[in-house]
Amino acid sequence: MSQKPSGLTYADAGVSIDAGNRLVDRIKPAAANTRRRGTMDGLGGFGAMFDLRAAGFQDPILVSATDGVGTKLRVAIDSGRLGTIGIDLVAMCVNDLICQGAEPLFFLDYYATGRLDVDAATEVVNGIAEGCRMAGAALIGGETAEMPGLYHGADFDLAGFAVGAMERGTQLPAPVSEGDLLFGLRSSGVHSNGYSLVRRVVENAGLDWDAPCPFAEGTLGEALLEPTRIYVSALSGAVRDGSVRALAHITGGGLTENLPRVVQNGMGLEIDLDAWDLPPVFNWLRNCASDSSGIADEEMLKTFNCGIGMVAIVSPGASEAFIESLRSRGEDVVQIGRVTVGNGVSYKGRL
Repeated sequence: MSQKPSGLTYADAGVSIDAGNRLVDRIKPAAANTRRRGTMDGLGGFGAMFDLRAAGFQDPILVSATDGVGTKLRVAIDSGRLGTIGIDLVAMCVNDLICQGAEPLFFLDYYATGRLDVDAATEVVNGIAEGCRMAGAALIGGETAEMPGLYHGADFDLAGFAVGAMERGTQLPAPVSEGDLLFGLRSSGVHSNGYSLVRRVVENAGLDWDAPCPFAEGTLGEALLEPTRIYVSALSGAVRDGSVRALAHITGGGLTENLPRVVQNGMGLEIDLDAWDLPPVFNWLRNCASDSSGIADEEMLKTFNCGIGMVAIVSPGASEAFIESLRSRGEDVVQIGRVTVGNGVSYKGRL
């Protein structure tokens, strides 16, 4: 019969190695479901290996991206809805990779908490695995850290790390020209940026996450946790055939700050705000702000995606094929502007 060890233990300090082992066992099936060409082994080693040649690359350039989900995580924790926040984590990384012209290959996650709740962590990692499946990336590793004293109660933090590859000479962005067209791909909602302002608006409105949603069916928490769209599968064909000159993932900084990142000096961008309707969630956020003037258009466009989660820059001659390709994959594509001579983003119309 085993006896309890005498003296102070790691478990006494608040860290359970056994809980970590149980988590690994629970998430192995979900990770295995994300296997793709190039995956070499499963979870559990000191490192994870990936075979680029087996994945079909001849002269690859590796591209990496890392990100989190911001204070959207606070909404997930406080509402107890953890099933989709992992999709957000993957989306924030792999959508950046496709903007470089890279195919996502594999993903690793970092989950840090004060005391490991195996059920909660399993729900989160299962969401990560689902995001990887949607992006065509393998979940090949990660880290779970119990750090009592740094995180309290049910709090935890997430970070993700993705690696992709492309053949040498195919990277994006390519140089753009005056008259090139801007096409917007619709967002699924707020995605994963601007949630500090979202939370302030909800607080000022006197609402909680279980309140009926003012702009959609279900609860407010459910609506605001709609996961970030993953655009990889829809865009990969257009990236491979060379019809896209640049892609901009509309994250923190909105359209105003992200679009100039993908055009060379001397090129500007003109956006027609009348080209699409502002989704209900953004209308509600703008008008529900405690200040009587709400949130100004300028602030909305620098904080939120305002309904456009990804922007593609395409030459006029390739635009018809691009639209057909995206619509065949279920994307709602709208022409929102054009490239001009100048600098920065200019707007016409109103949100």
